Amino acid sequence: MDKIRRASHAGSWYTDNPKKLGEELDGWLRDCGVAKSSDVRGVIAPHAGYSYSGRAAAYAFGNIDPENISRVFLLGPSHHHYTPKCALSKATLYKTPIGDLPIDQQVNEELKATGKFEFMDLHVDEAEHSMEMHLPYLVKVFQGYSVKVVPILVGALSAETEAMYGRLLAKYVDDPTNFFSVSSDFCHWGSRFNYTHYDKKHGAIHKSIEALDKSGMDIIETGDPDAFKQYLLETDNTICGRHPISVFLHMLKSSSTKIKIRFLRYEQSSHCKSMRDSSVSYASAAAKVDA
Repeated sequence: MDKIRRASHAGSWYTDNPKKLGEELDGWLRDCGVAKSSDVRGVIAPHAGYSYSGRAAAYAFGNIDPENISRVFLLGPSHHHYTPKCALSKATLYKTPIGDLPIDQQVNEELKATGKFEFMDLHVDEAEHSMEMHLPYLVKVFQGYSVKVVPILVGALSAETEAMYGRLLAKYVDDPTNFFSVSSDFCHWGSRFNYTHYDKKHGAIHKSIEALDKSGMDIIETGDPDAFKQYLLETDNTICGRHPISVFLHMLKSSSTKIKIRFLRYEQSSHCKSMRDSSVSYASAAAKVDA
């Protein structure tokens, strides 16, 4: 008997009309012009409503070659539920309007056996949007292929805990049938986010935000989790997926496969010009085997 996680944000954050959703995703994937590559082993992609970040996300998901991938690990931040750990899903199936994704129970059991993970209740799972916003893209990209998912809700981890989870999950990076979908938006700017950092030397506010984000993106591309941690300490940039990104950087650092992250797209929900404005930034990256 399947335990189902409903597509709780369908009809609000994205359309619940299967035909319309399929056409939107196809359009964005076509327009981004990104070529599929079997060397791409992971992505970093945004998780806002599709009217805001759907287009930017295509620059991440468009890289996926589904041919040899049998499992996708989802790493998403927790927006509503506090935990100092990582949590696994109690569901056996994640629903979307265009198809469903079964959860890999075998890997869930392996991770549970480490004693380092907790399980999130279904209501916590359904309240969180960070991983759900990746699901329709995954269903679309893996159409006609058999794939399972391993959702991991990444809590408010300490630097030491991020490194521990990174080491623990690194072995899965070395299996080329595994893929990693890391969920994060970038700067949340404006008084409603309690963040109004503005360096006037860059000109308009939105240019200052872009410079701030891009310096963080450059550091993520180096693959150095400690440098990323230092950047966050110095700038306080409101990157909501800071913990999933940090865990992913530690995973890549601890794995024996050499993988390099490269950002392919950067957008802002609007261009802030006055201190009364607000915006959220979206960045998409591919993590590719570096031969």
